[in-house]
Amino acid sequence: MEFLTKWILPIFFSFVASGGFAVVYNIHGMGVFISALGGALGWLTYLLSAPLLQSDISQTFLAAVVISAYAEIMARLRKYPVTGYLLAAFFPLVPGSGIYYTMEHAINGEIDAFLVSFLHTLGVAGAIAVGVLLVSSIVRMWQNIHHNRKEPHS
Repeated sequence: MEFLTKWILPIFFSFVASGGFAVVYNIHGMGVFISALGGALGWLTYLLSAPLLQSDISQTFLAAVVISAYAEIMARLRKYPVTGYLLAAFFPLVPGSGIYYTMEHAINGEIDAFLVSFLHTLGVAGAIAVGVLLVSSIVRMWQNIHHNRKEPHS
């Protein structure tokens, strides 16, 4: 039962949430499944990396790298923009509760709790951004190198 609640259900919920978000972003057909699978893959990475990294910010970074690489590969294979796959697949990783609690602490005047919550939420959001930036930069560098090898300089 613990395996079900700790692993299977969260990954399934990530799959469903990412698929639903893909529909909201007007992704059609097989793209919905691919986006949903990206969300599930990201959450699986997040869960599997917990014993090794022991920090949700580093877990989020690793999951962001995996999702970004997956989205880049799927976008190339299907010849669709990578952005749709990325946005839908990242939905389970977005620190929504962190944003909510940060604002709650700010409204209630709890400055210390606000700062802790704000910095943590900023760290999670930054981990997502840096993960996407890293993979995107590597892909662009690889494309430039690959493109330059095909065309001789004149």
